[in-house]
Amino acid sequence: MTPPVEPRRIGVLEDSAPVRDYFLDIIEGAPDLCLSGVAARLADAPNLLAQQPHLILTDLGLPDGSGLDFIPRIKAAGVRSLVITAFGDRETVVAALRAGADGYLLKDSSGEAVLDGIRATLDGGAPISAAAAVFLLDALKTPVAAAPDIPAAERLTPRETDLLTLFSRGHSYKSAARELGISPLTVGDHVKAIYRKLEVNSRGEAVFAAVQRGHLNL
Repeated sequence: MTPPVEPRRIGVLEDSAPVRDYFLDIIEGAPDLCLSGVAARLADAPNLLAQQPHLILTDLGLPDGSGLDFIPRIKAAGVRSLVITAFGDRETVVAALRAGADGYLLKDSSGEAVLDGIRATLDGGAPISAAAAVFLLDALKTPVAAAPDIPAAERLTPRETDLLTLFSRGHSYKSAARELGISPLTVGDHVKAIYRKLEVNSRGEAVFAAVQRGHLNL
């Protein structure tokens, strides 16, 4: 008999009690997830890391500061970060991805979209709300004419571009492998090459860098 899979632990950094309760209902209603801790202020956020979560849902507008300042600490701890915020302006989207956020959803996302986003981020995807992606593209879209200036050693292959596009839509290694007709191990090899070429360390950063440098059009 296959042993039961231990639920993955989710921390929540959110100051609004109604929104926080909404997230808790989503987490507690999912058999593959469990709550590891809750914080309502930036000052209390480090306590979430002490609970050894797999992922932290990260709000940005907090009463004592910005969740943007905590994202690098989440990343440094080897924990995944999914931003869920009301801020969809392009400056904030860009800043969050630069800080190392693995995904970016807006608070008007449905419960199903939030749950899918959590699972996708845990599985290595980089989900970005469509509205946030529009701002990202408006800010970062590079003219096609600039593409030849990219050194050959830094150019992404068509397969690497396809893979990043799938990650931006929330696909995991396994689902991306199925979509592309390759093995998850081959996906891993492509990811290593992407990280090396773009000089990044997460899928969120990779999507951001690829759009910024003109490799990727979402």
